[in-house]
Amino acid sequence: MKMRQLSAFILLTLAVLATARPKTEPAQKCKTGPVDLVFLIDSSRSVRPHEFETMRKFMIDIINTLDIGLNATRVGVVQYSSQVRTEFTLKTHARLSNIVKAINQIIPLAQGTMTGLAIRYMMNEAFTPEAGDRPKVPNVAVIVTDGRPQDRVAEVAAEAREKGIEIYAVGVARADMTSLRAMASPPFEDHVFLVESFDLIHQFGIQFQDKLCGVDLCLESDHGCEHICESTPGSYHCLCLPGYTVNDDGKTCAAIDLCAERKHNCEQLCVSSPGSFTCDCNKGYKLNNDKRTCSTIDLCAEGKHDCEQVCISAPGVYTCDCNKGYTLNEDEKTCTPIDLCAEGKHDCEQICVSSPGVFSCDCNKGFKLNKDKKTCTNMNMCNTVEHGCEYQCVSTPGSYHCICPEGQLLQDDGKSCGTCKSANIDLVLLIDGSKSVRPQNFELVKKFVNQVVDSLDVSAHGTRVGLVQYSSRVRTEFPLNMYHTADEIKAAVMKVEYMEKGTMTGLALKHMLENSFSEAEGARPLSRNIPRIGLVFTDGRSQDDITEYAKKAKEAGITMYAVGVGKAVEDELREIASEPVEKHFYYTTDFTAISTIAENLKLNVCPEESQGEIEVKDPCACESLVEFQQATMNSLEQVTQKHIL
Repeated sequence: MKMRQLSAFILLTLAVLATARPKTEPAQKCKTGPVDLVFLIDSSRSVRPHEFETMRKFMIDIINTLDIGLNATRVGVVQYSSQVRTEFTLKTHARLSNIVKAINQIIPLAQGTMTGLAIRYMMNEAFTPEAGDRPKVPNVAVIVTDGRPQDRVAEVAAEAREKGIEIYAVGVARADMTSLRAMASPPFEDHVFLVESFDLIHQFGIQFQDKLCGVDLCLESDHGCEHICESTPGSYHCLCLPGYTVNDDGKTCAAIDLCAERKHNCEQLCVSSPGSFTCDCNKGYKLNNDKRTCSTIDLCAEGKHDCEQVCISAPGVYTCDCNKGYTLNEDEKTCTPIDLCAEGKHDCEQICVSSPGVFSCDCNKGFKLNKDKKTCTNMNMCNTVEHGCEYQCVSTPGSYHCICPEGQLLQDDGKSCGTCKSANIDLVLLIDGSKSVRPQNFELVKKFVNQVVDSLDVSAHGTRVGLVQYSSRVRTEFPLNMYHTADEIKAAVMKVEYMEKGTMTGLALKHMLENSFSEAEGARPLSRNIPRIGLVFTDGRSQDDITEYAKKAKEAGITMYAVGVGKAVEDELREIASEPVEKHFYYTTDFTAISTIAENLKLNVCPEESQGEIEVKDPCACESLVEFQQATMNSLEQVTQKHIL
């Protein structure tokens, strides 16, 4: 009997459109018997702030008609979006004023629309003895939503109904009728309601006292109200929907034009609708997220242009230009470099090197450019310095180096000749694939790696090479045991895809220590005394801490090299590098110069050829690992000094 009485109560509350608006404080309330009523309200991001305020009023209007009390009607409110939150339970408040206050303090979640999740939460949490649910008291849920659920609702709603919860589904604007019917209790004509906007939702909050306890003149008479008839005891008067105002005849309604009345805050264009407005922008502008102000449509910034070099933006349009040293072609899009060398507009004695719009002078091999940056002087360093070469001195422009006869190798002093055995090492390279490197420079990094590989004696039983790329995450491109020839490694390096994003150098060092130098990935057992070498290549400051794993790597016996380019931080490079630090880190300001570093950086090696280059040294050829590393450091230092000369 109570459930039938409750159904009539809710039906009369929700089913009548455009008939009456509830009063704030009815003089007398109908006694419907005890009810446990839970509002399940959608606060997803699609519900705008003023719409959420309308939803508050909807709930308040309904509870104003109820006999509230712990022994009468209990009310709870649960709101949901991508998550679900109880605002207050059935047993929290025993007084109407406290419930109204709690409803007015609700803060919207403003996320997604997980209605199925919310129904299950309501069933398992809101209608429980712990939350104030009473035995043998009807359970009623009023679900208010404005969108299509992002999860399944039919099964969980059926389960809730089977547990005795009577569900009313109120849909607004974008709500999906199929989903509403899947949630609501039968019959649908009594439990499913759909209105066009939140502005109309208040129409469901009718006067329960007049409906259940007395005669409603709005229903019993021909009132003639165009929009809304509001009953009073023994009388009625007409009201209008939001956005309209009552005309002088007291019955018809006229739209309120806020744009014409200049009651808006649009920066450019105001588009009127009854009692409301939306903002728009002039051609060449777009509406900002605040829905009021406008910003210029910058086709250049959005990449919506076909300029080869420089795009000059104006609102909604653009023109093309060229960088300094280029001229715009007739198509007004592409550019042609100005070649001053080809035009003879230079004063170089020997070689003119052209750049767009400028030039620089250079000299033929064996000559050096004079201080005037134009003329050249012949030079032979072997004839002008005491070179000390044991076998032969070879001059190069501005420098020299010693060479040895076939079958002998240049020693650590860079002058004398001797022999050296080839070495076995396990080498893991960590290359920075962060966004700041950029695609064209990443290709130079791969060439750098292959230059290093060219200097090694790669084989399954000789030197092994592994490659790891890192940005915001770490990826093993290939482990130490995957490839056994230099050609295989170089081919794999050129296929590596650029990751972009951040610079997590600390995470990369951790991955190298815990994974790359594991026997599972091809590192040979420590008992075999095969040197383990790690080389870190980066172009910027790490976004995480490197201290812990830089230290642990060196404590684990890994010889660490650090190569930095551009905005790489010297303090970080030094912290990564093994001792002596000066012999284990390299830096250059420009990616184009890293090939020079690769020529000098031949890891832990003896002199290789008669050109002062270095090759991997067999630890067994040295009396101790310390001697092996010291020989390596001396060689690197000498080669680097020669390149500086």
